Amino acid sequence: MDGKKLEYKGEEALKEIESLTMKPDEVQEDLLEQILSQNKDTDYLNKYMKGTINTREFKSCVPVTTYEGILPYIQRIANGEDSSLITGHPITEMLCSSGTSAGKPKLTPSIAEDLDRRTFVYNLIMPIINKYVPDLDEGKAMYLYFVKAEMLTPSGLPARTVLTSYYKSKHFKCRTRDPWNDFTSPDQTILSNDSNQSMHCQLLAGLIYRHQVLRLGAVFASALLRAISFLERNWKLLCEEIRSGQLCSSITDAACRSCMSTILSSSDPCLADEIIEICSQNSWKGILCQLWPKAMYIEAVITGSMAQYVPALEHYSDGKLPLVCTMYASSECYFGVNLKPFCDPADVAFTLLPNMAYFEFLPLGHNNGTLVMNYDEEEQVSNDKLVDLVHVKLGCFYELVITTFAGLYRYRIGDVLQVVGFYNKAPQFRFICRRNVVISIDSEKTNEDDLHRSVTMAKKLLEPYDVLLVEYTSYPDTSSVPGHYVLYWELLHCGSKIESGAQSLDPNVLQECCIAVEEQLDYVYRRCRSHDKSVGPLEICVVEPGTFDALMDLFISQGASINQYKTPRCIKSKKALKLLKSKVTASFFSPRDPKWVPKMC
Repeated sequence: MDGKKLEYKGEEALKEIESLTMKPDEVQEDLLEQILSQNKDTDYLNKYMKGTINTREFKSCVPVTTYEGILPYIQRIANGEDSSLITGHPITEMLCSSGTSAGKPKLTPSIAEDLDRRTFVYNLIMPIINKYVPDLDEGKAMYLYFVKAEMLTPSGLPARTVLTSYYKSKHFKCRTRDPWNDFTSPDQTILSNDSNQSMHCQLLAGLIYRHQVLRLGAVFASALLRAISFLERNWKLLCEEIRSGQLCSSITDAACRSCMSTILSSSDPCLADEIIEICSQNSWKGILCQLWPKAMYIEAVITGSMAQYVPALEHYSDGKLPLVCTMYASSECYFGVNLKPFCDPADVAFTLLPNMAYFEFLPLGHNNGTLVMNYDEEEQVSNDKLVDLVHVKLGCFYELVITTFAGLYRYRIGDVLQVVGFYNKAPQFRFICRRNVVISIDSEKTNEDDLHRSVTMAKKLLEPYDVLLVEYTSYPDTSSVPGHYVLYWELLHCGSKIESGAQSLDPNVLQECCIAVEEQLDYVYRRCRSHDKSVGPLEICVVEPGTFDALMDLFISQGASINQYKTPRCIKSKKALKLLKSKVTASFFSPRDPKWVPKMC
């Protein structure tokens, strides 16, 4: 794919979206033929198709697979065997997932053309945004981006996160000046391997340019909240640097010091005083609007597990800044874009771009609108179960399956989506959850969406007390019989940016939160609790302020990326569990069984 052909700006980008969505079936069929033509001689496809490029034969003969199915090929290539095991193009790198959902990072093969495809999606974002908010080319974007130190496979291939791959590529580093994407952060600060020094310098630059910033953001909502936490701890030091015009000695990264010396070229006591006055307030409610008064929206991923952060972002922006989620992507593939970026966070839907990969969908059952996971994660799925992109049905749930140029064939991503509409002839999907993120004690299986919905209902009980649920995770405690669900909650009193919310609460309130969570969990869970007695009362453990920052630090120290980090909704790491337990200040149990009524046959 020619990179130049993928560079669309303004009206050209919008026309391209129209073209792709008017004939997604033709685009998909052509793309599958291209993939098969380029990869027909690979060992993997030859096992099933014997060198042909017949798309019907592909759909009938090539099996649906998971990461475990493709892992032996990935390992062989990582150890030095030829890329032709799975793809007709040289594999240039292995992309690492965050590892916080599955418990360990996955390696995904990537070819040079993949960077062109990712750049294509990035180039669509601002033309879409510009339809709703014009003149964003007249100011700066304070977007906080980070890289992760990369490793090498035994054969010498770089192994790094997809975002690190992009930021270190010529597509980012050698990009032409774009007034729509004029970042406050110098590239050198983004490319620093030291996340603390990177955060320090990027926030410092953002504060210096505070009156020019028109939008705020990070890749994930969690990273933006981490930046706010960093600012809470370090604003005095940042203000002293602005006042003196001198970068502190703790910034030792030579590239960071060099670029920041240009931005911090002179002292600015007036700016320092402005920021001190704002940050010295007892409450940081609305702090983002005060520090960056011209900002018009916040951009970050706020779907799936990131939906938990919406209330916190609304608190820090006082509800005045729209939360914008622009795209849907993963290490394996960039999938699509949100054509209505200023919709309510609960209504975010993505239009899959049919030129990104060949998309198929595994139908999932539903009972009166409730999602049913009727296929196990590792279960072999019959080929005739899959549905093409243009044949999905409104309202139905599906697991996403992709085929890529880089050697993934009928690969189960693990994302559960629901069809919520169509744009032209292209379906639009709401992200529901990751199917492999569950908590279970007995026969019940609680997925991420069920857990999030239950916690969302329960935390409403905190609102009358001005207490905010900042973050949560879960753990299936089987140390006693019966085992029970444990939720770790970090609370924030909205009147203070440092006080733990639990200190001002009647214990009965947290007990009622426990039963409220249980009442919202599914039929099988409530049966196990109330009738079978195979699951014990749910427990909420309130942890110290800053606990989830410490949890993130732990995962980053073990190899996770600050860019891609997502709080695991079910803890699997022994070290992470030990950390959480050490931070518990109080625990509360459900005071009664949840309601359960036997269903008639």
